[in-house]
Amino acid sequence: MLTGALLILAPLFLGFAFALSNRRLMTVIHYTVEALVYFILALLGLGLGQMDGLLDQLGTMAGQVAGLVIVLLVANMVGLWLFHRWQPMSTGAEAGQEKPSYRRLFLAGLKPLLAVVAGALAGYFLFPELPLVDDVATWALMLLLFLIGLQLRNAGLSLRKLLMNRQGLGIALALALSSLLAGLLLIPWLGVPWHQSLALASGFGWYSLSGIVIGDALGPAWGGVAFLNDVLREIIALAIIPLVIGARPAMAIGYGGATAMDFTLPVIRSSGGLACVPVAIASGFLLSFLSPVLMGIFLALG
Repeated sequence: MLTGALLILAPLFLGFAFALSNRRLMTVIHYTVEALVYFILALLGLGLGQMDGLLDQLGTMAGQVAGLVIVLLVANMVGLWLFHRWQPMSTGAEAGQEKPSYRRLFLAGLKPLLAVVAGALAGYFLFPELPLVDDVATWALMLLLFLIGLQLRNAGLSLRKLLMNRQGLGIALALALSSLLAGLLLIPWLGVPWHQSLALASGFGWYSLSGIVIGDALGPAWGGVAFLNDVLREIIALAIIPLVIGARPAMAIGYGGATAMDFTLPVIRSSGGLACVPVAIASGFLLSFLSPVLMGIFLALG
C-alpha cells in the first residue's frame, strides 16, 4: 500500500520540478487537465455502475455522504471561526464591481456529478464486465497529477511567498486539522478503521483525486462516497462564500478547500475583493499538496 501511495504522490512533485515558459504549451496543458478530470470522473462512475449490488448500497452510501458533509461542515466552520477570532482579516471588496453569474457557476458545479452519473449508467447498462477500468483510472490520475504539478509551478506563484502568507497558511491548517478531527468523530458512523476515516476526510474538495484514490484503496462504493462528499463541498462553498466573506473571510475562503485557488476563486474575488485573492490562492495551493499527501499516508497504514 505504501508503494501505491508513493506512486500517486510522485507525479505531483515531479511536475512541480519543471519550469516551462511556452504559453501555448501551458494552454494545451490547461485543456488537457480539464478533459482528464471529466474522463477520470466518468471512469469513477463506470466502476460504480459495475459494482455488484449497487442499488442495494445506494441508501447506505447516501447516509455515509450525509454524515461526512454535515460533520465536516460543522467542524470546518468552527475551526475556521476560531482562526478568524485569533487572526482577524478584513476584506477590500470594491463597491459596484461586477458580480459573477452564480447560475453559471452552479451549473458548472453540477458537471462533475453528470460525468459520474453518465459513467455509472454506462457501467450498469452497457459495460458491466469492462476490464482494466481501475488501472486506466489510476494511470489517468497520475498523468493528471503530473500536469497539475506543472500548472502549479508555472502559474507565476512563488512557493516561498505562498508559504509565508500567514493568513493562507493558517486557514489551510485550520481547515485540515478540523477535517481530521471530524474524521475521528465519524469513525462510529462510517464503521471503518480510524486511518480510513481520516483518508475520507482529507479530500478537501479535490473530488477528482479523492474519488479515484479512495476507490482504488477501499472499493468503488467508498470512492463514490469520497467523490460526492468533495463535490458537495464545492457546491455548498459557492452558496455560502458571498454570505459570510464580508464578516468572516477565513470561513468563506477556507471552506472552499483546495478549490479556493481555482473554481471558487472568482466568487471569492468578486465577493471579498482583491485582498482575499493571495490568501485564497495560498490556502488552496497548500491544501492541494496536503490532500494527496495525507490520503497517501493514511491509506498506507491499512
